[in-house]
Amino acid sequence: MSRKRSKRTSVALISGAVLVLASLGACNKFQSADKFVSEAKQYQEKGDNKAAIIQLKNALQKDPNNAEARYMLAGIYNESGDPVSAEKELRKALSLGLSAEKGKAVLGKALLMQGQFQKALDETKIDPGAKPDPAILTLRGNAYLAAGQFAESQKSFDEALKLQPNYVDGLIGLAKLAFAQKDIATAVKLAEQATTSNPKNADAWMFKGDVARSQGKPDDALASYAEALKLQPESVVAHLTRANVEIGQKKFTEAQADVDAAKKFAPGNIIVLYTQALLHFSQGKNAPALEALQQVQRGAPDYMPGVLLTGAVQFALGSYEQAEQALKKYLGANPNSLYAQKLMAGILVKSKQAKRALVFLEPALKQYPQDTQLLAMAGEAAMQAKDYAKATEYFEKASAIAPQNAEFRTSLGMSKLGSGDNEKAIAELEKASDLDAKSPKAGILLLMTHLRLKEYDKAMAAANLLEKETPDNPLIYNLKGGIYLARKDKVKARESFEKALALQPTYFPAAANLANLDVSENKLDAAKKRFLNILDKDKKNEAAMLSLANIALAENNNEEAKKWLEKANTDNPSSFQATQLLATHYLRMGDKQKALVFAKKAQVLNPTAPEFLGLLARAQQVTGDNQGALDSYSKIAAMLPESPAAQFSVVTPYLTLNKDAEALEAVKKTLRLDPNFRDAQTALAMLEAKQGNFDLSLQTARQTQKQDPKSPRGYVTEGDILYGQKKYTPAIAAYEKGWALEKNPQILIKLHAAMFADGKIKEADARLNQWLKDQPNDNNVRMYLATYLLATQKSKLPAIEQFQILLKAAPDNVVVLNNLAWAYDQEKDPKALGYAEKAYKLAPESAAVLDTYGWLLIQKEDVKTGLPLLKKAASLSPTAAEIRFHYAQALIKSGDKTGARSELEATIANGKGYAKLDEAKAQLNQL
Repeated sequence: MSRKRSKRTSVALISGAVLVLASLGACNKFQSADKFVSEAKQYQEKGDNKAAIIQLKNALQKDPNNAEARYMLAGIYNESGDPVSAEKELRKALSLGLSAEKGKAVLGKALLMQGQFQKALDETKIDPGAKPDPAILTLRGNAYLAAGQFAESQKSFDEALKLQPNYVDGLIGLAKLAFAQKDIATAVKLAEQATTSNPKNADAWMFKGDVARSQGKPDDALASYAEALKLQPESVVAHLTRANVEIGQKKFTEAQADVDAAKKFAPGNIIVLYTQALLHFSQGKNAPALEALQQVQRGAPDYMPGVLLTGAVQFALGSYEQAEQALKKYLGANPNSLYAQKLMAGILVKSKQAKRALVFLEPALKQYPQDTQLLAMAGEAAMQAKDYAKATEYFEKASAIAPQNAEFRTSLGMSKLGSGDNEKAIAELEKASDLDAKSPKAGILLLMTHLRLKEYDKAMAAANLLEKETPDNPLIYNLKGGIYLARKDKVKARESFEKALALQPTYFPAAANLANLDVSENKLDAAKKRFLNILDKDKKNEAAMLSLANIALAENNNEEAKKWLEKANTDNPSSFQATQLLATHYLRMGDKQKALVFAKKAQVLNPTAPEFLGLLARAQQVTGDNQGALDSYSKIAAMLPESPAAQFSVVTPYLTLNKDAEALEAVKKTLRLDPNFRDAQTALAMLEAKQGNFDLSLQTARQTQKQDPKSPRGYVTEGDILYGQKKYTPAIAAYEKGWALEKNPQILIKLHAAMFADGKIKEADARLNQWLKDQPNDNNVRMYLATYLLATQKSKLPAIEQFQILLKAAPDNVVVLNNLAWAYDQEKDPKALGYAEKAYKLAPESAAVLDTYGWLLIQKEDVKTGLPLLKKAASLSPTAAEIRFHYAQALIKSGDKTGARSELEATIANGKGYAKLDEAKAQLNQL
């Protein structure tokens, strides 16, 4: 009985709960927006911002135009550390009629928190006729302080405290100003005064923590932040500020706990995402850091700390152009940021833009002449520019300021080395090595200097010294192995590399060196085992997987190579190298469509990375989607407006689409950015020639010859212009000059084509054959020869002979297999079908392969198998006249006259210059 009663009671309770919920729903339904706002105020007074936000959102659902609700929501978002949402809500409130004076403080604070100091000042201008507000004055004081305008900052804080002598925010502002002016005693005194007189004020405790943090007292800072969190446990700002200190102390677990707490109270908050990115970056996790920053960028593209960190992360990832774009944006808003200036200089140095780096560093060095980091970067830039005297000057200044800094001594040694002063270079490197025995960098450079000078005994002596100082460093044993290799002592080299791996089983350089030795002795299985051993201990080691793919390619095992490349990409989705190699492999196997699909997917996963967009553009070009390629390259050009290479990337797709005027404009834009951009100079010459301006185009080509007399480029361009005019004899002379400067196979191919056109066929063929006799492994020239023979010789046997040689080198080369199938068919040899079938199995999405295989099947009366293949080929390449003609023949054989008529019409429409055009017209008339 009791059990039954209990069950009925439970049902009744549940029913009651449903009724209560229903009544609440009904209440909400009829409750006014103002009522929700009123309740939100009550929650806010109790410190329950979460509940206040819910009620304010209820109010806005009821009345989206409620300015008061949006104003309150903006204020709470500021308190919760979400200034981006605060600004958005406040601006909406202003558009709905909120007075500018009322919203000024909230808007100013939101902008200040986003690092937009000048904007904050612009939006909080004080109306001379209005009553002064200490909150606005303090806010402006903080903006002036952040912008480094100390006099204006002092004035604003003084005026605020005149109006309200014990105004806490004013006292904190003055303390910050004192600290910025290095008046530490006053800052500490004011911070103490703020907490003593306002022990229940969380902001006062936060500032006391900030002062301790700035004094280099992180433990005291953490204690103050803990007091603030006792007063406001849900304070996102306090959690994130504490996380920043913990990051600085490398207390990453504690920092993550604070970030997680902030996420709980403010999921999706921009500053929470930024701090998470900072935490990742501080741990060297650059890929997830960038992912978090991309979310920040989507939500707040002008959040300046996020822009700065994006620059630092992209720099760490080696994406220098993107890093530069981020830093340009940040410096546009904060031109006096020394950290940003150094980061920008570092980007320019690392991306080998030495001249730009020196120009950029010049004003910074005037402002901070004693800054050793700036001097060192200037020295490195001067070294890149091969101005070793200037580099030495910069490094000597840095060494004079910090004589015990091994890094500067090392750089000074390298600059001396560059100027050819080997003796002084070695002396400086020895000093650097003595100064910092724990860090082997100087010793390693000393070792490598001796190695470069072929002073193997001295290099080994330096290596032995390093081994004593750091006996557990695998790098040292790897370098010793390199010295033994230089001495041609493979046995001892192996011993050293093995020692490096014994110390660190996942040390890739030593494994790679051992694998190279294995490969040189034709021990491919042993080489594979090296990398498999690394993968046993480091499952996602990208370098090991890519090396295994390379070995598979050396063995002509495309499927094995594909397996490793796909795994490398799956395990390292943000790696451009793995992505690029896999896409290239798909193209190598003739699977253009798969390469395209894969490139699209990679770009979607990395939407802000130009290199992935470039990979997609190249795949689009290969698959004939020239408009898509142009769109992709145009996006890259927009992302990187200062990059000559990015601006030039649109030229080829423009030309392919016959948009010569646009191509010419892109070329000129490239040359405005870099007048010596060689590809653009060549393109300019060719475009001028295309427009009939031959004198101008030849002038451009000859100017290139003068600018770079040791390069064949200018002569090859001249040859191309003359060849285009059918002036074959002078074209040959120009190509010969280029060939004399560089025995480049591409020049040989152009030279052969010009000689053939000029009637010098025997001489042209003799040069080609002689080259292949001397360079039998040059498969590019051999492919040209085979294709040339296929097109010009009645008998296809000479072409078949060359294609067979190519097939031995690459048994799965789809182009070779397809050409062999066509050549054998011309010779009425039944072997044709076997080659066509193999090509089809390797590249079932290639229109050319489908056409060859399908057409051979049709000729053998296998209409059932051949027809769908030709249909697919026609769909993949709808403008190819020959494919449409073959498909029409297949339809005729199948009895589909209507379909055949349609295909013949398409053949005629696309068949300008097609050899069987008349036959197609005759067949159409008969149907």
